[in-house]
Order: sequence, then structure tokens, then C-alpha cells
Amino acid sequence: MGAILEIKHVSKFFGGLAANADVSFEMAEGMIMGLIGPNGAGKTTLFNCITGYYPPSRGEVLFKGMRMNGLEPNRVCRLGMARTWQKVRPLAKMSVLDNVMVGALCRTNSLTIAREMALEQLRVVRMESKADFLAGGLPIGERKKLEVARVLATKPELLLLDEVMGGLNPAESEEIIQLILDIRKRGVTQMVIEHDMKAIMRISDRIVVLNSGEKLAEGSPEEIVTNQAVIDAYLGSEH
Repeated sequence: MGAILEIKHVSKFFGGLAANADVSFEMAEGMIMGLIGPNGAGKTTLFNCITGYYPPSRGEVLFKGMRMNGLEPNRVCRLGMARTWQKVRPLAKMSVLDNVMVGALCRTNSLTIAREMALEQLRVVRMESKADFLAGGLPIGERKKLEVARVLATKPELLLLDEVMGGLNPAESEEIIQLILDIRKRGVTQMVIEHDMKAIMRISDRIVVLNSGEKLAEGSPEEIVTNQAVIDAYLGSEH
């Protein structure tokens, strides 16, 4: 299969500081790519460059062969690429269903169709029984799943998940792992930022490691976990 996403020599500067520096890699359609690195490595900045929240200072982002540099996030979303956020902020005073309908309205102007699309995604994340609950009253684990459902309702071909397991207990993390694997079966390509190394090893086909804004390594989970430079920079005593 061809590359759905190509990152070519992407750099992002804030003032004189490089948050990303000359990062390059490709993603094949249907894969799960793990993106790891210590805090401040530039992972979320790279997500922002990919999805239109920041224009890259240098380099190119190609999605399905199309240059994405400078496109607004809503346009990027309509083209089929969407992301979640580390800090989940549901529309607290709206129902769970209405929150997901907001995502669906990226694809349709019909509230009836948006409702059907939203219910479908709530079934994917196993939250259809909570459709009428107020989003603001959900515990963190369900807020994370709601965020995934809302993004899925935009019908992405490429989904970028930013620490979707952050702050969860082991049982909740296991639910998210199974959800990510379910989403892959539905044909959605995924890139996942995650600090839980056991989780990233289980779900990823390939892993890219960032350190101080630069790509330190890329390879299979087995290659990454035995890479001495990665162990020195990031894994440390975890392995």
C-alpha cells in the first residue's frame, strides 16, 4: 500500500527555538504508528503541524499526496485527517450524543443524518447507553472515549490520538487499547502519542522516537525497545 502521510524535513520554530527539526517519516495506509519521546520532545507540536494548527516553518506535510502546508484545520478535517487533544474538553452542558453530532456535522448538514452517524460512533466506543447523559458529568475514562467518538464522527481516514490513555487506570487503558485495535479493523490509519510503553508496544506497527525536536529513531517495536540511543534518551530504567 502507498503512503497515506509523508512528513518531509518538517521543522517548526518558535522564535529561535526549534520545537521540531528536520523530521521525516512516512505512514502506510491502515497502520498504527506510535510517536514517543520524553516531555518536550516536540510530539504535540508535530501533530499541530500535521493537522493545520501550526504551519511548518520548513518542510512539507503530504496527505494522500496532497500538500497540506498552510491549510486550516477545518479543511484538513474535511480532507480526512483529524486529531484528539491531551486535555479533553467536552461541551459540558450538551449531551454525549450532541457532542458527537458536532463532529458528524463536518460531513452533513442534516441533523437526522448527523444523529445516526453519532449513534454509530457511540456504539463503536461502547457508550450508546450514555447518549443522553450530560458530557460534563462523565468520568475521565468516558470523556476520553467521547473525544474519540466525536473525532470518528468526522469520518477520518487518518486519526491522530494525543495521549488518549493519559490519566487512566489500567482497566480504562485496556479499553482504549481495544478501541484503537477495533478502529484499525474499520480501516482507519492511526498515529498515537503515548507515554505508556507497554501499550505502545502492543498497538504499534512502527514507532517514531522524537528527542529535543529531532527524530532519534524509527523502527518496529522490537527494534525500538532494543535501540541503545532510545534507551539512553527515553526508556532509561523502564527496561
